[in-house]
Amino acid sequence: MLLTIKDLSVRLNIKPSTLYLWAAQGKIPCQKIHGLIRFDPDAITAWMRSFELSQTKATPTLTRQSHLDLDQLIEAAKREVYTPGHGETITPSPTGKE
Repeated sequence: MLLTIKDLSVRLNIKPSTLYLWAAQGKIPCQKIHGLIRFDPDAITAWMRSFELSQTKATPTLTRQSHLDLDQLIEAAKREVYTPGHGETITPSPTGKE
């Protein structure tokens, strides 16, 4: 038996509008039958399990070198934003009358 938007919305605790959007974007497995969106429970279960598998992958650990790179990026961004004279983000007026 195929599930309706309302059935799946209750089952997953997701707004029906979100399910319509995901179906239109192809983010969730669905079938269109004469303009009606229906969901195969087995396909939805497999889709849900695909998220569990992606979360079990090991996340890369940060090394001290990557922190140094980040610090350098932050410092470079600060230098680009702040004016050298005052340390302010506001650029002086062209007339020089502030």
